[in-house]
Amino acid sequence: MGDAVELEAGGRTVRLSSPDKIFFPERGFTKLDLARYYQAVAPGILRALRDRPTTLERYPDGVTGENFFQKRAPKNMPDWIPTAHITFPSGRSADEMCPTEEAAVLWAAQYGTLTFHPWPVRRDDVDRPDELRIDLDPQPGTDYDDAVRAAHELRAVLEEFGGLRGWPKTSGGRGLHVFVPIEPRWTFTQVRRAAIAVGREMERRMPDHVTIKWWKEERGERIFIDYNQTARDRTIASAYSVRPRPHAPVSAPLRWEEVGEAHPQDFDIATMPARFAELGDVHADMDDHAFSLDALLDLARRDEHDHGLGDLPYPPEYPKMPGEPKRVQPSRARKPGPTAP
Repeated sequence: MGDAVELEAGGRTVRLSSPDKIFFPERGFTKLDLARYYQAVAPGILRALRDRPTTLERYPDGVTGENFFQKRAPKNMPDWIPTAHITFPSGRSADEMCPTEEAAVLWAAQYGTLTFHPWPVRRDDVDRPDELRIDLDPQPGTDYDDAVRAAHELRAVLEEFGGLRGWPKTSGGRGLHVFVPIEPRWTFTQVRRAAIAVGREMERRMPDHVTIKWWKEERGERIFIDYNQTARDRTIASAYSVRPRPHAPVSAPLRWEEVGEAHPQDFDIATMPARFAELGDVHADMDDHAFSLDALLDLARRDEHDHGLGDLPYPPEYPKMPGEPKRVQPSRARKPGPTAP
């Protein structure tokens, strides 16, 4: 598999073993190709990961091999990569790596990390998110073009409620993500409530096109706004992350004028470096902004007061939350029995 090579990043040298190991057989991309990709986009992915507790999605033998998610910082992690202590919904906790240097990304690639999953918090305050993340997830019968249509309406909703601005990116699959930088004033529960308010407003405007129904049997051929991606310990692949699919796609940051013109298949580990060299990080200014959720939380309160629209179900592994409705899919819900005479 070839002798080890050394790569430079931000003044550090990272050793890459087995550089010729094939990671993407369909395209012939090697472990070295993966590392060089991250070297090429290092300022961009570091911007997306900086100071964030980050879960590593690792494929030590490439995309066709076994994989696992590594939440706890590896014991062999260099001491120059800091950590943050985070708490999971179960009450358990862990120290997760928090990249602060470009070399941390290459170090993770050395151990087969394809995708980086950062929390929406920084290590100096791990309980208050600084990003509202909206996941536009195409359901069976829909595709990327349907997500694009939803994204443009989402842009209008964000502007209307608080003058919010979102930064769009491809998921690396068929969907779109829109990230809104926010002031770190609210809890995970409150940020999730704001995401639900966004989803409900989108449903009102595009009832045949968008849904926030948690149960798959109720979604139909619509774009699902996955509000639970804002729950504690739920993460979304970072910008520039490589996704574990045969053609080595990446989650590509977009400018709004590109949403609908560019397509997910345009961006992979072979094409993104040239785009990055030409345009740089098109989301580079995200950290210059921090918006308020007050208008969305006011909308959530009105939804509840005027329409009786309270909380929605959490994922099954979460403890029962205050105010949460029954966590049972409608087709299995117990029907009321006959009334006794």
